[in-house]
Amino acid sequence: MNSQIIKEVLRREGGAKLTKDPDDPGGVTKYGISKRANPDVDVENLTEDEAVIIYLEKYWRPSKASSLPEPLQDMYFDMVVNFGQRRAVKILQEACNHKNKGKDLVVDGRIGPNTLRASKSLEKDRLLAFRIFHYARICMKNKTLMKYYYGWVRRTIEI
Repeated sequence: MNSQIIKEVLRREGGAKLTKDPDDPGGVTKYGISKRANPDVDVENLTEDEAVIIYLEKYWRPSKASSLPEPLQDMYFDMVVNFGQRRAVKILQEACNHKNKGKDLVVDGRIGPNTLRASKSLEKDRLLAFRIFHYARICMKNKTLMKYYYGWVRRTIEI
């Protein structure tokens, strides 16, 4: 497990700052841990150590991030945290298919041996481009979320 990747996600997610943005679908959030996705967690009193454990158990291990090529791990893991594992895998699969002319993977949101194998030849910049494209699609469907677009793109490029 790469604890540095998790620590960077905590920082990008706003750290210890508690947010209660009414437009944020996750609701009350701290360290990127939302009340909506974690109803059993006392988000307002969440510590950094507790947040790291949640990320490790709910996101890092199930996502199989450590099975991807090292240059993709941080981008992929940040995507898993930012919009869920299934969507992150679909974006990874779409990027792999584009690299391989669309012939290799069923875009099903499951990270299995075929996706892991296809990711070995994927460039990080290609995954970055597909992630930004996903954000654009989100904002086109829901104009209220456009206020987050620049921050999402900046975050993606930072990784």
